[in-house]
Amino acid sequence: MYANSTASTHADALDEAFNGRRCLITGGLGFIGSNLAIRLAELGARVLIVDSMIPAYGGNFFNIDGIRDKVHVNIADVRDPHAMEYLVLGQDYIFNLAGQIGHLESMEAPIDDLRVNTEGPLNVLEACRRVNRSAKLLYASTRQVYGRPRYLPVDEAHALQPIDCNAVSNVAGEQYHRVYFAAHGIRSVCLRLTNTYGPRQMMKDESGRYAFIYYWIRRVIDGHPLMIMGGQQGRDYTYIDDCVEAMLLAAASPAADGEVFNLGGESMTHLDLAGVLIEVAGGGTKQITELPAERRAIDPGVIALDYSKIRNVLGWEPRVGLRAGLARTVEYYRIHRGRYWNAGDVAAQQTGALQGTDAIGGA
Repeated sequence: MYANSTASTHADALDEAFNGRRCLITGGLGFIGSNLAIRLAELGARVLIVDSMIPAYGGNFFNIDGIRDKVHVNIADVRDPHAMEYLVLGQDYIFNLAGQIGHLESMEAPIDDLRVNTEGPLNVLEACRRVNRSAKLLYASTRQVYGRPRYLPVDEAHALQPIDCNAVSNVAGEQYHRVYFAAHGIRSVCLRLTNTYGPRQMMKDESGRYAFIYYWIRRVIDGHPLMIMGGQQGRDYTYIDDCVEAMLLAAASPAADGEVFNLGGESMTHLDLAGVLIEVAGGGTKQITELPAERRAIDPGVIALDYSKIRNVLGWEPRVGLRAGLARTVEYYRIHRGRYWNAGDVAAQQTGALQGTDAIGGA
C-alpha cells in the first residue's frame, strides 16, 4: 500500500505532468482506455480518444458518460496510416492501447490479430517518426508474453516464450517500440499488464472467451452458477485504478523511457477467486468442469508477476485489494447492467451517444 505522503507526491507530479497537455488514447472507448481518459480529464489534460468501434473489441460510449464535454472522440482505426499521421500531430502523450485481446480468437484468426496488434501500433510509431518525434508513448502489453513460467514470481528478465498468437503479436508490439526508441529517439515505455479488472469492461460476451472474470461477474449477477474450467490455475489481478496510475506514472517519468515494466497484484487460484466473488456478490454457486483442450493448449497454469522494478523505479504498487476491487466492480455492473449486457441495446446506445459527443471527423 502507498503511504499517504507517497500518494500525495504522485498526485502532485501527475497534475504537473498532464494539466493542459494533449493526450491521445487509442482504443479509448474500451475498458482501460476509458478509465484512463476519465483520470486524464480529472487532471486537466486535453484528451483525444481514438477508437474503431469494432464490436468485438469493447468500445462503448457509455464508458465516457461523465466526461463527454471534456474529451474529443475520433472514430478511426489504428491500421489506417493516414488517419494516424493526422491524429498524432501535436500530441504530448500517446497511450497506444488499441488491440485485440482474445487469446482463443488469436488462434482462430491469427492474421486479424497480427494486423490489429502489430500493424496498428507500428502505424502509430511511424506516424510519430514522421510528424511528432517529441511525443511520449506508452504501450500496453501483456503478461502472456512470458508463456508458462519457469519460476515465480515472473520478473522482466524471464524468457519470452509465447504460447498463443496474441502473445506473439504483443512481443512484436513491444519490440517495435523499443526499436523506435533506440533508432529514432521516440520515447516510449511498455507495461506488461496482468489480469486487469474493474468497471467499464465489455460484458456482452456470454461465452467467457475474452475474460473469464467478467463472464463470472455477469453470471453471478444474473444468478447463474460460476462455470470453472479446471480451477487450480492461478493469476494475479490489478484493479483498473491501479493500472491507470501505473500508466500515468510511466508516461510522465523520464526514468521510464525505453523500459519495460511488469504490473501485478493479489494472486489467487480460480477456485479461490470464485469463492471470494460469491461472498462479495452475496450469493452464488460453482460448477467445475474440465479445461477444454483448446484452452489447455494456451493456458499458462499458475502465473504471478514480480512488480518490484516499477515499484523501485517509479514508486508504484497496487493499492486496491482484490476483495474491495471486486465489490466495486459488482456494484458498478448491478447499477449499469443495461448499458453492458445486451449487444443490441449497446449498439443503439452507441448511435445516440455519438450524436451527442464532441466527435471530430472519422477516418
